[in-house]
Amino acid sequence: MRRISLILFCQLLTMSAWAQGKEVPAHVMEQVYQEVKTPYKYGLVIVPENKDRKIDCPNVYRKGKWWYMTYVVFDGRGYETWMSRSKDLLDWKVMGRVLSFSDTTQWDTHQKAGYIALQHTKWGGDYKLQQYNGRYWMSYFGGKDRGYEAGPLAIGIAHTTGPIDKAQEWQREPAPVLTASDPDVRWWENKKLFKSSVIWDKSKTTGYPFVMYYNANGDTSNNTPKWRWFERIGMAVSNDMITWKRYGIDPVMHHRIGITGDAVIQKKGDLWIMFYFGAFWEGRKDAFNRFACSYDLVNWTDWKGDDLIKSSEPYDERFAHKSFVVKHKGVVYHFYCAVNNKDQRGIAVATSVDKGKSPLRFPVIEAAK
Repeated sequence: MRRISLILFCQLLTMSAWAQGKEVPAHVMEQVYQEVKTPYKYGLVIVPENKDRKIDCPNVYRKGKWWYMTYVVFDGRGYETWMSRSKDLLDWKVMGRVLSFSDTTQWDTHQKAGYIALQHTKWGGDYKLQQYNGRYWMSYFGGKDRGYEAGPLAIGIAHTTGPIDKAQEWQREPAPVLTASDPDVRWWENKKLFKSSVIWDKSKTTGYPFVMYYNANGDTSNNTPKWRWFERIGMAVSNDMITWKRYGIDPVMHHRIGITGDAVIQKKGDLWIMFYFGAFWEGRKDAFNRFACSYDLVNWTDWKGDDLIKSSEPYDERFAHKSFVVKHKGVVYHFYCAVNNKDQRGIAVATSVDKGKSPLRFPVIEAAK
């Protein structure tokens, strides 16, 4: 009986491991695609006030009757994080900064690109931010060099006791929590660390409550070809939102060539959905939005079908990428960064039902005389 019990126990362990790491079936992936697709492009919803600014990386959450969006603004010096609000997810009003430049010698003085953390992950849920230890949380990548994603970039943590419906400066931890020069840095992340997304997994699927997905680039391309830029998505975990530990050795989502980045995680039933963007993949020179699914947060099945978002309009003719997707009252809203051929950047949205067309346009750039 003891031998039989041991055999059954081992079989249960094997079945559990298989369930955790199993591939998501093709028919389930197709069901997810049909649920999240947004064939109707409404157009631009937030645009820069002048030709010198570029707006990127939407993050959307809800508090009360209002929706709020954080996003990053590049003005030539570096990144700051701003916020806007809306009642209907289409008409947005700029409110101000939440992470600003610092006139100091701090590690993040010229770069602070922030992303909301600990949002309720339920697909079609309330999209509210959760408090941990009496605070709301945000991860960001920062740096001390001027320019577009210039110099060493690392991941920091910011927090606030609120209110989160006002534009006010969030408090930042004094040092980054992950850098490209850490002793445990992995093979694919030893150059720059970029966007991060932190979820609160109260089931502790990985053994930890807080799970971070972030993309980074490393010395893996061997300059073949020179113009290719490699980024991959990996994981880190934490018990307290301050001390982070890298999870695993390899990235959890990557492609042979180009960028795989900016993961945003939601959950539908027992299935986790990762919205992410790709760029410059083999045979492609554009940027576009995709998704993958997982049962265990570690092993991801990549969607092989059509892009969720790709270039098709004058305002996104160069790039259409960097997802944030919400479902509200039966309608899916897919926010993304739209880039035209003049390199103007703003936030656009596509929807699952026709919402008409946005009146917003990029500022006119006068031709040089």
